[in-house]
Amino acid sequence: MHRRVSLFSALALALSGALVPAGAAQAEAANGLDPRPARWTAADSQSERRTVAQYWTTRRMLAAQPLDSPAPRRTQSRGPSEGDPWATRGAAARSSTGTSRSSNTRGAAWSVGATRPATAARQAALVPNSPGLLWEDGGAVVRTTGRVFFTTAQGGNASCSGSAVTSANKSVVITAGHCVKLNGAAHRNWVFVPAFDDGRRPFGTWVGSRMLTTQQWNAREDINFDLAAVVVAPLNGRALTDVVGGQGVAFNQPRQRQMFAFGYPAADPFDGSKLIYCSGRAFNDTVMTQDQGVRCNMTGGSSGGPWFQGFDESTGQGWLNSVNSFTYNFAPNFMFGPFFGDEAMAVYQAAQNTDAL
Repeated sequence: MHRRVSLFSALALALSGALVPAGAAQAEAANGLDPRPARWTAADSQSERRTVAQYWTTRRMLAAQPLDSPAPRRTQSRGPSEGDPWATRGAAARSSTGTSRSSNTRGAAWSVGATRPATAARQAALVPNSPGLLWEDGGAVVRTTGRVFFTTAQGGNASCSGSAVTSANKSVVITAGHCVKLNGAAHRNWVFVPAFDDGRRPFGTWVGSRMLTTQQWNAREDINFDLAAVVVAPLNGRALTDVVGGQGVAFNQPRQRQMFAFGYPAADPFDGSKLIYCSGRAFNDTVMTQDQGVRCNMTGGSSGGPWFQGFDESTGQGWLNSVNSFTYNFAPNFMFGPFFGDEAMAVYQAAQNTDAL
């Protein structure tokens, strides 16, 4: 794993500055958006980070409320596709207004830091269609996935999920955009707790020092771009992925592939104490967004948890290719996540080249 991280870091640095195609940058400029990711400082001094870490007692973590996912706004409609669970809903349910630039047709596929995916034969034999079960198979995913805790602008303590990923600075956590900023206001007291287990913190509490999200989420909370990267400060002199490892990340991958989704749902019937997973073939949302969906009954608190392509159950590793974002009220047993295109790639690239302090 360490050699993969090292090789990846060299590749990523070599590609720095070339991740947002000129056409994409021009399109965003025409829409009045800076094509570069939005970023801001969270806890930028040692004393502030110490205060944040001390704030999060086990009692506060267990009492934190799961953050509700934002309601999707209508964007560009899609027709039903083969195997689409929405195909029987009828044309009226699929109609939409407004337009949104598609993010899944630009740029070449690009993936980093991942192990070799399982063969198709192995996946067919091992991958169940799980709507939401306790993950008991161990592996890297247990260490790299964790709970996210923060205080909202309204003063309440809340929770999401996130994942440590390979990066040049060894300090990047991928989560959902609404897990760093919601209703126009950034969260504070942001921490990541990998391998959280019913209040236990086997690898410590990692304080967010820098936050980054897409301009689309930052400017108008566009659900199609509901993703973020947080750079966490070192803990006891060590970087995050040197302690827990990191998952690979993939961008501009084909749609409708087998996915594994993980998170720490904390709303009923879950309580946020254990790592839960869903698995199945993704499908395109034909109702209101450009997201992909999977059958999944995870609830609030799972937002920001990783979706993996090429996931190998024997190692617990794969390519992080989306995050838990939202569910529809009329279909609570389906989870949706944003397509990881050029915008997600730019956020990741900027995060991995940011000083972790």
